[in-house]
Amino acid sequence: MEKRSLKEIQSLKERMGAQLKELNLNPKTQKKSKKAVKGFTDFIQNKETDNSYDNKEMLLALEKEYIDAAKINDVQTMKLLGRAVNVDAKNLVGLNIMHCAAINNHTDIVTFIIYDLMMKELDKEDLSGHRAFASAAEHGSVEMLQMLMEEAYNMATMEEDQNGDTPLHLAASNGHLDAVQLLLKSFDTRDEVNKLGETALYLAADAAHEDCVQALLEAGCDPNIVTMGQSSALHPVSEKGHTSLVKLLIENTAQMDLQNQHLQAPLYLAVKNCHIPVIHTLLEAGCNINITDHRSQTVLHVAAELARVDIVDMLLKAGMDLTLQDKQGKTALGVAARADEVIIVDMIIKAERYFTWRRANTELNENLHSQSPLTFKLDHRAESKHVRGTAWHLAYRLLEPDDWKRLALHWHFTEQQVAAIEEQWTGKRSYQDHGNRMVLIWLHGSELAQLNPAKELYQGLLAIDKKTVAGIVYP
Repeated sequence: MEKRSLKEIQSLKERMGAQLKELNLNPKTQKKSKKAVKGFTDFIQNKETDNSYDNKEMLLALEKEYIDAAKINDVQTMKLLGRAVNVDAKNLVGLNIMHCAAINNHTDIVTFIIYDLMMKELDKEDLSGHRAFASAAEHGSVEMLQMLMEEAYNMATMEEDQNGDTPLHLAASNGHLDAVQLLLKSFDTRDEVNKLGETALYLAADAAHEDCVQALLEAGCDPNIVTMGQSSALHPVSEKGHTSLVKLLIENTAQMDLQNQHLQAPLYLAVKNCHIPVIHTLLEAGCNINITDHRSQTVLHVAAELARVDIVDMLLKAGMDLTLQDKQGKTALGVAARADEVIIVDMIIKAERYFTWRRANTELNENLHSQSPLTFKLDHRAESKHVRGTAWHLAYRLLEPDDWKRLALHWHFTEQQVAAIEEQWTGKRSYQDHGNRMVLIWLHGSELAQLNPAKELYQGLLAIDKKTVAGIVYP
């Protein structure tokens, strides 16, 4: 919206004259009528508008022009129209000319209102409970904020609005860094909460305004104040995948294991929404990976339900407690088996066997995986292609229906692990699929233990009385 030209202002004069005439308030004739003079005087001096001005149809056209002039810093038009309008008119959301000037950072308009119209009383609340100072903060009008804080105006206030938000809340939630910094410098306001229990820091984080979050943290705001829903600032940024904000909050003492009203920690929300960089950040920072939610589910239960192989692999490598059960008595392995997530079932069994082996071999050094990084995903490496081919030939061509279970027990698979493998796929030849999966799971652990897979497989076949098969596989 631009300021009006002289031609447009002349048009306004003509329209104003017509409206004054219609109201019997034409300046050229009003002196002839005491009643008209009184009507004009009452019209101009009435500072308290009634509800008619809240109605779109009843808001006079010239009053709309007057409010628009305040929005575009058009003092000349306001001076002209001020003779014919109720200067206290407000729009449908309760904004008067003072609000409009504050929102648009028009300091000249406020000066005109205060010193020309002599109507400081226009500094009143809109329908949201915002005075001019709050409106300026909400829209980042820094020059306006500075002026309203001056002694000559004395209109600064950190009062809460109808939602309990202070001007600092409003500036922070809308990402107005300069306004946030000014308010922090000028007022002792930091960790006040609104009606939802949200601080300015929480709102800035929730809206991903990183520069405002930084400023608020530097000013000493507490990142661990929780809302009515028991969420801290770390919860929404983890849920929405804002990795840099997660790092920033953690670096500034944000507690990673706070649980919201559903007992969900930030890691849970990151896993649920599949934000891998955030998950990595939280794991690297040392969050508690075994926290359970209101259903007693761990993040691994959630990742298994979502069938997110990459996330499951991250969590398994972090060393989760794989024995934890949800309220239905299901471990993460049980959840994956119930959902027929074959790949994840096999990954969890690999992890169970691997960590059992590590606990039994504590003397192993940390360089164990220096050449081949630990993973529980399917093996697609070229160097393992031959032995994987051998496993397939064994399972689909040589083993009989119960042989794979006997071999599994020889290799110390648990009953739960065997049952989980067997839960997927049924039919007369399903044992072939089960056997192939079991051998590949075993092969994963054999290689990590730096054993000779060929030798171990040969000895295993001999142990279950499959000497002929052993001779075929390794003649």
